[in-house]
Amino acid sequence: MVRNLYYDVVIAGCGVAGLYTALSLPEDQKILMLSKEGIENCDSMLAQGGICVMRDEEDYEPYFEDTMKAGHYENRKESVEIMIRSSRGVIDHLLKLGVRFDMNPDGSLNYTREGAHSRPRICFHKDITGKEITTVLQKRVRELPNVTVMEFTAMTDILVSGGACTGMIAKTEKGEILHIHTRDTVMATGGIGGLYEHSTNFPCLTGDALAIAKKYGVELENMDYVQIHPTSLYSEKPGRSFLISESARGEGAVLLNGRGERFVDELLPRDVVTKAIHAEMEREGSRHVWLSFEPVGEAQIRNHFPNIYRRCLEEGYDITKEQIPVVPAQHYFMGGIHVDCNSRTTMDHLYAVGETSCNGVHGKNRLASNSLLESLVFAQRAAASMAEGRKGSIKYESNYHAACC
Repeated sequence: MVRNLYYDVVIAGCGVAGLYTALSLPEDQKILMLSKEGIENCDSMLAQGGICVMRDEEDYEPYFEDTMKAGHYENRKESVEIMIRSSRGVIDHLLKLGVRFDMNPDGSLNYTREGAHSRPRICFHKDITGKEITTVLQKRVRELPNVTVMEFTAMTDILVSGGACTGMIAKTEKGEILHIHTRDTVMATGGIGGLYEHSTNFPCLTGDALAIAKKYGVELENMDYVQIHPTSLYSEKPGRSFLISESARGEGAVLLNGRGERFVDELLPRDVVTKAIHAEMEREGSRHVWLSFEPVGEAQIRNHFPNIYRRCLEEGYDITKEQIPVVPAQHYFMGGIHVDCNSRTTMDHLYAVGETSCNGVHGKNRLASNSLLESLVFAQRAAASMAEGRKGSIKYESNYHAACC
C-alpha cells in the first residue's frame, strides 16, 4: 500500500542543513522533514571544534586565502565569498536562537584556532559545538506549527514529472511506502562515512541522495574528494571512530612518533598532516601515532575539551597525564550533488544542502570548522530561493489530511 502525502516542501535529513532550511522558510509553508534514524543520529551532532566567522573586515582576505589554500585553490570563489560574507549574520542568528558559544569576561565571543587558519576565528561551545547548535535548531524546529518531523523514515527515491522533481518517496520503519507530493524537495542526507570501515561518521550515512541523483542524471561533482581526518582515537573495537578535534592541536597539542619526537607541523591542512602521519606509521611499522595534550595544560583541557577528556577516560587514557594513540579516519566528503550558489541542483525544484551537496566552497580539502558554516549559509540561501520561486505564482495545491500529520 502507498500513502500519498501533500506538502509544500519535503526535506530528507535533520542535521543542521535540513533544520536551518526549515527554520528559514516562510511559516505559511507546510514542511515535512524525514530522519533516516532518530534525529539525534546526525553527523552535525558530532562536530567538536566549532564554526568559523569572519571576525572583522580585515579578516576577509586572510579567511578567504586560508579557505582557498586548504582547498588547493580548486574552490569556487563565488561560493567562498558568499560563505565568508554571510558568516557574521549566521553567528548572530544562532546566538539569538539560544546557542551558547563560549564568551570572554567582557561578553565578546571567545575565538579558538585550528589547523590551516592564520588566526583564531572559530566560535565554539566547549568541544561539543555541533551538539549545541543542532540541539538548539531541533528545539526551534519542533516549536514551528508548520513543520512535521518523521523519524525512522528513509528517502528511497524522488518523484519526477516532466523533468522536474515533484516530491519524494520514502519508507517508514514499519515498511509503509510514502509518496510525498511537493513543490520543492531538499536533499540534506549528509555524507558517505557509512560506506567506510573506519569513519568518524554515523553508519547510517551511506550516500543515499547521491545514488538517487545519479539515477536521474542530476549532475554530481568531485566524487573522489574525500577528507581523512588526521586524528581519531585509535581503537581495535568495531564501530564509529571517535574524533579528536583539530582544535586540540590549535590549542597546542602535539603529534609524536613512537620515539616521542614531533614529526609534522600540527597546524598544516588536514590532508598534509594525514599524509605525514601515514608516512610516520609506515616508517615505524606502527598502527598509530601519539597525541600529547601536555602543552595544553590541565585547566584548559577540563574547560575546553571536557567531552574528549571524558571519552578518553572511558577508553583508559587520562589526557591530563598521558599521550593517546591516534590514527587518521574518513571524516568528510567535499564532493556531492552539484548545486549553484542558491543550492539548486540541475533538476528543477530539487535542492541539495549540507555535506551531500557540492557548492564548491571546500575545493579539494575542507578548511577546519567551515562545514557547519557552509551548511547553514547555503541552507538559508536554498530557503530564500524556494520562497522567491513562489512569488507571483499560484500557491501549490496541498491536500492536508489528519492522517498525514
